[in-house]
Amino acid sequence: MALSRRTLLGLAAAVPVSAALAACSGSSGPGKGGAATYWYLNGQPQEGVRAGAVDAFNKANPDKQIEDTTYQNDAYKTKIKTAIGAGQAPTIIWGWGGGTLRAYAEAGQVEDLTPWFDENPDVKKGLFPSSFGAATVDGKIYAMPSETVQPILLYYNKRVFDQVKVDPPETWDDIMALVPKFNAKGIAPFALGGQSRWTNMMWLEFLFDRIGGPEVFQAAIEGEKNAWSHPDAIKALTALQDLVKADGFVKGFSSITADSNADQALLYTDRAAMMLHGAWSYGIQQADGGDFVPSGSLGFMNFPAVEGGKGDLSDTVGNPAQYLSISSKASDEQKKIAKDFFATGVLQEEEVKKWIGNGSVPIRLGTEKLLAASDNAEFLQFTYDVASKAKVFVQSWDQALSPTAAETLLDNIVKLFQLSISPQQFASNLNAVTAA
Repeated sequence: MALSRRTLLGLAAAVPVSAALAACSGSSGPGKGGAATYWYLNGQPQEGVRAGAVDAFNKANPDKQIEDTTYQNDAYKTKIKTAIGAGQAPTIIWGWGGGTLRAYAEAGQVEDLTPWFDENPDVKKGLFPSSFGAATVDGKIYAMPSETVQPILLYYNKRVFDQVKVDPPETWDDIMALVPKFNAKGIAPFALGGQSRWTNMMWLEFLFDRIGGPEVFQAAIEGEKNAWSHPDAIKALTALQDLVKADGFVKGFSSITADSNADQALLYTDRAAMMLHGAWSYGIQQADGGDFVPSGSLGFMNFPAVEGGKGDLSDTVGNPAQYLSISSKASDEQKKIAKDFFATGVLQEEEVKKWIGNGSVPIRLGTEKLLAASDNAEFLQFTYDVASKAKVFVQSWDQALSPTAAETLLDNIVKLFQLSISPQQFASNLNAVTAA
């Protein structure tokens, strides 16, 4: 994802990013009096839940303190990579697992948590089994799955659908047929924060799956030669460019950032009809969209079928969880605090209730009754079903791939959306960085 994925994205922090970076430059070391340090993403409503978990742990453990520092999504990705490379990582490293975690593990930068999970079997048993895939490298667990499951969903604005007198799409052909109808009414068919790059990626993730099935991307992950040139991959890349050429996305999408939530605002202010985004978007639209969510104007669905495609309609993509690792450079005391936080401070009852309250599905098992009793029950049950019934749940590509390959992927996705490279050029550029 990256992210928010993708990604969790919220409002920009009140503190400018530059000030936040400067303010925390000293927080990665030992911490005051041996306290553990912890960096994570800012933006409400997610930031408040994360901060609340830290505050609760600190209050319950006066002799084991955690100092937390927050960053905007894109700034965080740069900062954490630099800090880990320089041996200045925080004690607790927030991340998305997958290829980036593999790189950290192979470089000996994060702790092997397998023995700890063996000693604390109840912690593992309480979490979605599917959340451990992206935490595991060569059979060993290097991260604690945490927070929420976040499939990517297709959101739509029921008000503008009613206004234009059309129905939600059931197929890719339906999507293409809706584009001119919304454009004719001055409504962007799709909102997109294209400057953030990973937002564009979500489209390819689904098109690859729906057209070719999960095997096409799996071949790329496994380093198969010319995997990105598979005929179904080229079909998916071509379909995406067809949507761009048809003016499927809001004008100026490549200068809109996801961190600002400007893409979500387009949907809830009736300036866009649809938006492909993560499950975390619901909470943001609920918090920022006035009566949009409470009035029942927000619709949501899984990505539609592509005629003749091989992918199962239940397949989804996104974040199976978020992940907390422990820096191998942390002191024994800091590591002990981090592990105590994993055991007694992560996804405790209060945190679980807060995630559910802001429209998220926590990865803790046994929350069905809480989900059903929530004001957001319909959306939460939908998300729970998408995540739990998916035949395949593909991790966000930029997290599944190695950091180097992910950077090439994101750069080329921008060019693909700007129509400055062809599907064949895209495939060739990606083959060069993923082939074993």
